[in-house]
Amino acid sequence: MSDAIQITRLPSGLTVVTERMDRVETVSFGAYVGTGSRYEEAEENGVSHFLEHMAFKGTERRTAAQIAEEIEAVGGHINAYTAREQTAYYVKVLKEDTALAADIIGDILTHSTFEPEELERERGVILQEIGQANDTPDDIIFDHFQEAAYPTQPLGRSVLGTEDGIRNMPRTVLTGYMRRHYQAGNAVVAAAGKLEHQQILDLVQQHFADLPQDQAPAMLPGNYGGGEFREERDLDQVHIVLGFPSIGYGDPDYYPTLLLSTLLGGGMSSRLFQEVREKRGLVYSVYSFTAPFMDGGLFGIYAGTGESEAEELMPVTLEELRKVCTGVNEGELARARAQVKASLLMSLESTGSRSEQLARQIQVFGRVVPTQETVGKLNAVTVEDVCRAATRHFRGTPTLATLGPISRVPTLADIADKLAA
Repeated sequence: MSDAIQITRLPSGLTVVTERMDRVETVSFGAYVGTGSRYEEAEENGVSHFLEHMAFKGTERRTAAQIAEEIEAVGGHINAYTAREQTAYYVKVLKEDTALAADIIGDILTHSTFEPEELERERGVILQEIGQANDTPDDIIFDHFQEAAYPTQPLGRSVLGTEDGIRNMPRTVLTGYMRRHYQAGNAVVAAAGKLEHQQILDLVQQHFADLPQDQAPAMLPGNYGGGEFREERDLDQVHIVLGFPSIGYGDPDYYPTLLLSTLLGGGMSSRLFQEVREKRGLVYSVYSFTAPFMDGGLFGIYAGTGESEAEELMPVTLEELRKVCTGVNEGELARARAQVKASLLMSLESTGSRSEQLARQIQVFGRVVPTQETVGKLNAVTVEDVCRAATRHFRGTPTLATLGPISRVPTLADIADKLAA
């Protein structure tokens, strides 16, 4: 591990990780809590995201307006996001304003008040967000895909929650969930930029002292089921996601799978882009993706196509999946490797990206993974490794989600039969 990176686990259980970046004049500071939508019970679906919104709506010392004003008065940026396994709160400021960043993030995590008036106002905002997602087919299709892949379980539910659930969620659900999950031992504070580790430690001990120190609930397990979602809607395009059960972060095939996704559908030179868009003109957008979790994952392909092109699209796509199982050439593997390595190394230049990486690596692996270790694992992947990963994935039970004028999209049963042939 680089000398610039330091890690301290405080007696409370809170982990603090920093990376000093001498060539910048800024600091990114964030708190990354190990909870998200897959930790929610059915009746509290959407609470993690609701909490993220409410964190900026006032504390015992600051109103919602004061939180925004204090950060913007120094030219800083504050934001947050909710994922299935993590909720993050982060700010980027000039190095001389690091103390303010730690003060505000610590304040919203430990002293948010959830004033009833603010809560009702933000409830309306989230309902608008859900409505916007439902009106954005190339966005909402991924929620339908996730639900079909993990039916009737937390990992399959929307991060946003449902309209009925959010509309009826009482304040006590938010405060109770925060009290159970926002524990010192379940969080990582990460900072990157022009900083000193001891400075960050002192600030964290001052501003995060009131985080509870109980044991946070364990995540609810994910059990891939596979399934099909189809919705006829009056749209110009059919939106399709075809996917398969995949692997988690710690699987030996993690890096072969990452390179498989890149060479199959990760750029303009990828197989799917060249065959489906450039040669046949069947789509405007087509790409593949990996979604790893702590205990499994998903591998998927998204395409947006016209109603008349939908019938041809799927056989062509399935043929590309079959081909990649039996042969990959060194040239395309080298291009995929270069893309992934470049993305990794470029992200090291961003204080925000780096602080997020540090926190996530500690939460997933229990340590910071040296960049050269990752590069070495990418360099070690062979064409045989990629073909093995492809075979492992595309022989799994598929999941299909499709939205729009869907009459010419094959059924899941048809797709499964063609893949097995």
